[in-house]
Amino acid sequence: MKIVVLAKQVPDSGNPRTLTDSDKTVDRENADLVLNEMDEYAIEEALKMKEAFDGEVTVLSVGPSSATDTVRKALQMGADQGVLVTDDAIAGSCAVGTAKVLASALGKLEWDLVLTGAESTDGRVSVIPAMLSELTGATQLTGARSIGIEDDVVTIERQIDGGFEVVQGQMPAIISVWDTINEPRYPSFKGIMAAKKKPIDEWSLGDLDIDGSEVGLENATSEVLEAAPRPPRQAGEKITDEGDGGVKLVEYLASQKLV
Repeated sequence: MKIVVLAKQVPDSGNPRTLTDSDKTVDRENADLVLNEMDEYAIEEALKMKEAFDGEVTVLSVGPSSATDTVRKALQMGADQGVLVTDDAIAGSCAVGTAKVLASALGKLEWDLVLTGAESTDGRVSVIPAMLSELTGATQLTGARSIGIEDDVVTIERQIDGGFEVVQGQMPAIISVWDTINEPRYPSFKGIMAAKKKPIDEWSLGDLDIDGSEVGLENATSEVLEAAPRPPRQAGEKITDEGDGGVKLVEYLASQKLV
């Protein structure tokens, strides 16, 4: 079984994140860049499938040259090889442009399954799996909390309000997973050393037969017009109980439309 995992380099969500003044894109120059947390669950699930089905895992990323570090971490966890699509013309691409690049890259790879995290912590649009399904013609199975495979049929459990639903589809399939599916492993010393010898191919738009006019900020389908820092947290309202504290509390909750 051949599995491709999508991995994105994002600003660390544990630190302040800002947009650039010039074009309102994510400021990556002044951010601590890490592997997208949700993608770690997809990588772990791919590695479990590799162990169960004697598979092969390829990590695919789109981003600047620094995203090599992201791909390398996935290799340290146990993936077999990596592909980084990097080209200056890609910078600022919207989800549509990014999906086009990813779909073209997938067209150059052999795969039965594509695994992705449920969302990226910077964009948080959660549409790439659906777009890739449309562009590649592969089955779309999203929001998986568990995955089962028998022959060429994939079965997932998807969390919903009040329970879960079971969804099935034929391979090849594109599956997004939630953070309830597993617990990602930490790279071992052996894995870190082994990753140094694993190949990472770098592809440009030319390798994918994509013209620069099809992607990038100037050709994006969406645009950030204005952004402002989150306002400072305000002090809470104190209620003094003078025998009517319960009434005051309910009135306050009602004013906030909480009851």
